Amino acid sequence: MEPSVAVVILNWNGKSFLERFLPSVTQSSYNNLQIIVADNASTDDSISFLASNYPNVKVIVNDENYGFAEGYNRALTKVNADYFVLLNSDVEVPENWIKPVIDLMQSDEKIAAAQPKIKWQQHKQSFEYAGAAGGFMDSYGFTFCRGRIFDRLEEDHGQYDSNLPIFWASGAAFFIKSKAWKEVGGLDGDLFAHMEEIDLCWRLKNKGYEVVCCTATEVYHVGGGTLNASSPFKNYLNFRNNLIIMQKNLPFGEAMYKIFVRLWLDLAAWFQFALKGQFAFAFSINKAHFQFFRQFFRTAEKRGKQQISLHQHQGVLKGSIVWRYFVKKIGKFSDISF
Repeated sequence: MEPSVAVVILNWNGKSFLERFLPSVTQSSYNNLQIIVADNASTDDSISFLASNYPNVKVIVNDENYGFAEGYNRALTKVNADYFVLLNSDVEVPENWIKPVIDLMQSDEKIAAAQPKIKWQQHKQSFEYAGAAGGFMDSYGFTFCRGRIFDRLEEDHGQYDSNLPIFWASGAAFFIKSKAWKEVGGLDGDLFAHMEEIDLCWRLKNKGYEVVCCTATEVYHVGGGTLNASSPFKNYLNFRNNLIIMQKNLPFGEAMYKIFVRLWLDLAAWFQFALKGQFAFAFSINKAHFQFFRQFFRTAEKRGKQQISLHQHQGVLKGSIVWRYFVKKIGKFSDISF
């Protein structure tokens, strides 16, 4: 019998996305499947829409908006399956998108998490920002993807069709073995949203697990569905959470050194925003640093028993992706020398 799979869509005032994309999810061909919508206290009529149009879709209602991370944590305590699939509400899926990923994960006990290729729903030939063909990290905590470096997206011509280990899998379509989810305690609710899946993958890797991208299947992500890419609040979360996950997951000395470097790199970003007159974005960096130091000791208590030097993990670039992209003008993942 196939392993049981629960596809869980976290919704917050996303009726329009449910109308557009839930039909494709309900047509998924996997046999041992349950589809669940976890609602983060929506104030639109998402719940009544689901009751009227999708009575076979289970609905879990959180009592308030807990964000992406804690919203999933609370919902998944009520879900029983061998595999959890965390799926954004703004993702369109083909019929046979689940089985190739499950088959790959079943082939190796060390594989704890995975993603399919993430492509852009508005232009399906292109990779999408949120995960492309798998996530990577450089020496200073900057993230990038096969098929996406910073804001530059590549078209998919099969150039990355290999199921190699990656550093992080995208939260847009995140597959994880439920026993691994429970072993590491799920997502960090304090992160609220953005980089919470990277933190989860990092904790899994520190325990010896692997993360992969299954390129035999793909899904199509709108992107920015609940928090626009041009949002200063998103900018704040990214800068704050990046510092937090380095503090949590790196060996102490390495964490302190790399956080020190990142603070100076963030200062350079602050000046760039200020010179462009984007003062709300510049202020978001100040706010991110303030909150990082305010939560410093709380974060320290979350450090696991084992941290591994970043470069002992697969999916890590030695050096700076910032230098390669902005100075050396390398815009394609395939042109990067690891």
